[in-house]
Amino acid sequence: MEPTDADARLTHLEIKASFAEDLLDTLNEIVARQQAQINRLTAELSTLRNQMPTADGAAVFRSLRDELPPHY
Repeated sequence: MEPTDADARLTHLEIKASFAEDLLDTLNEIVARQQAQINRLTAELSTLRNQMPTADGAAVFRSLRDELPPHY
């Protein structure tokens, strides 16, 4: 039995759909990874913002532990 034009076209469309699904899965993984990076950067920015001095030049008091040198 020879494949007809309709069979060949259907096979071609199934292959294209499979590639499209793979691409969509890859893009979803990339978007999820980028969102996690954005969340981490937002948290880091918030931490840095809290460490900035106030308008009068004095640093915001957080804890005396923040003043310990790193070797303690």
